[in-house]
Amino acid sequence: MKRAKRIDTALGLVLSLSTLVGTLAFGYVNQVPQAQAAPTWYDLQQKVRNNEALKSQLAGVNEDLANQILSLNDLNSNQIPAAQKEAQDAQQNAEQANSLAQATNDRLEAARRDKADLEKKIKQTGIDYDDAKDGVAQMARKGFHGSDASQVMDIVTKSSSTQDFVDKMQSDAAVTRSETNAANDAANALNSSMNRKERLEAIEKQITSLKAKADQQAAEAQQAAAQAQAKQDSLQALRDQGAQVRAELESQKGMLTTQAAREAADIVATQSMIQSLNQPGIGGSANPSAGGAQQIGGGGARPPAATPPSGGGGGNAGGNGGGGWASGMNYAVPGNCPAGSGYCYGHSTGNTVGGSAYDDRQCTLWAYIRRSQLSLPVGSYMGHGFQWANTGRKLGYLVNNIPHKGAVMVFARGQRVGNWNADWTYGHVAIVERVNADGSVEISEGGTGFASFPASETVYGSSNYQYVHY
Repeated sequence: MKRAKRIDTALGLVLSLSTLVGTLAFGYVNQVPQAQAAPTWYDLQQKVRNNEALKSQLAGVNEDLANQILSLNDLNSNQIPAAQKEAQDAQQNAEQANSLAQATNDRLEAARRDKADLEKKIKQTGIDYDDAKDGVAQMARKGFHGSDASQVMDIVTKSSSTQDFVDKMQSDAAVTRSETNAANDAANALNSSMNRKERLEAIEKQITSLKAKADQQAAEAQQAAAQAQAKQDSLQALRDQGAQVRAELESQKGMLTTQAAREAADIVATQSMIQSLNQPGIGGSANPSAGGAQQIGGGGARPPAATPPSGGGGGNAGGNGGGGWASGMNYAVPGNCPAGSGYCYGHSTGNTVGGSAYDDRQCTLWAYIRRSQLSLPVGSYMGHGFQWANTGRKLGYLVNNIPHKGAVMVFARGQRVGNWNADWTYGHVAIVERVNADGSVEISEGGTGFASFPASETVYGSSNYQYVHY
């Protein structure tokens, strides 16, 4: 009966552990950031429509100049994003290959340590010593301590140790038989009957196999790293090509005679500029796995522990509320706030610790970085993406629904952004890079759901969003 109870208890423990592991695994899966969505039929059709619209805007434009604009647009929309994806995939493959090689190498080192330990034991007690029997016998002896058997020893024989008990009861033979049986059972159940010579041979065979596997995987990891570098070089070449075409386009924009053509050139130049900002080392890590889980396309970063500073005080031309108009604002972009400014444009900026309070690759970190690049005020503790407008008002920033270059564009929780939604918990923020004639805006933005940091897109219905100005 006692044995049955022990088995029930053991089974219950195993089931409990299995349930716990399953629960933890389920929780982990639910926290993994969603992968970048594959292009849809809608995306393809939208690209075709955009390209046709661009061509129509360039009607009557000098052919060479029009081709430059179309070439730059193709780099922005197709070639560079594809190269970014290939470079990212190659980098991930290289990291996985290196991790696999390292794991195999660790197993190899462990096998070598096992061999050294066994050789040491052989030197001490000989190659024929039965480790399995000795180990189980030691467990049998220890089983007496702290059990009902130890109490019996003390009451019946006044013995204080297992050996005393065995001596006084003259049961050495019985104990020996029990140890032998236990050792044999363990050898059969756990496959521990190999003698030291066999174990040493098995370890040496394992070392040989692991060594060959480790060498192969190390070579594969080196090859993957070379491929990743080649993809990164190809991507950089496309970026350099984009910068060159953009510079040539800027120098010839005076030849564009229509407003539609000038706007088309400005839009592709702006998109190219945003692409040029998407470099490792600009504004934090380019590791796509960093940062918290969020919806595809961005979402707000998790808030810092500290509370946003309050107060700040007014002094803004145009007021500080839902009203105010961006036209006629008294600042240009870039502004006149040095990076890290604690006070600018007549109010506290809320910048107390720089951008360190924002999580890596999140939209809030990019908003902080880009505003700093543009010499515009920005705070360290603006909160979740959807909170930036209210936090800005409290600090004295001009906040309204009128887009302006350099403004922080604030998306409410779950608000539509192009063909996706802002995060339902954290919202989203982006930076306005250009306001188009049709009312749409070109934005740069961060977020772990994007393949790059920063990313860019065109958003329509600009009056539906709030903007934090200065």
